[in-house]
Amino acid sequence: MNDDISKLIKICNNVYEKQLVSGKSGNVSIRLDDYIAITPTLKPINGLDEKDIVLVDMDGNPLTKGKPSSEVGMHLGIYKKRDDVDAIVHTHSPYATGFSFNYDKLEILEDYCKFYNTNLSSVDFEKPGSKELALKASEGIIGNEALILKKHGVLCVGKNLKETESLANFIEEAAKTKFISIMLNSVKDIK
Repeated sequence: MNDDISKLIKICNNVYEKQLVSGKSGNVSIRLDDYIAITPTLKPINGLDEKDIVLVDMDGNPLTKGKPSSEVGMHLGIYKKRDDVDAIVHTHSPYATGFSFNYDKLEILEDYCKFYNTNLSSVDFEKPGSKELALKASEGIIGNEALILKKHGVLCVGKNLKETESLANFIEEAAKTKFISIMLNSVKDIK
């Protein structure tokens, strides 16, 4: 288990350093048999120690000290509906999240994973940490590897933490490319 917790902490530091989260935003979890390890609430996810990571059973009961992320219900809902998911990375990456405020969809042009179409699926805004968001996200992620949480952030799932972090990075880079394309096209019209 210590190796799994060390990997989780490393991924947390990576997504923070790559500016996919800032401040106390975002959360990361991994499934470990019949419980999960998840980042704590109200703490920046960079610089966490093993003692900061909270273990929670599949009913949301803490198995260790500390308070789990306020999004623990969303993570648990996904794990319960998706046997193929063992890792979740939820970011507030600026470009992809920016698109979630102003566009109905984020088009992915590169072929990275098995998106069923070129647009990332999304769910309408619900209050972060709410049961309503947990329900919408756990249903919206069925058949998808990533989901835009409108006016909130990005949710990525995968078989392991490295794969899931890589997907979160890819989505932010795709959003950045799309943003640059939009800006360049708008400048072209000024001439």
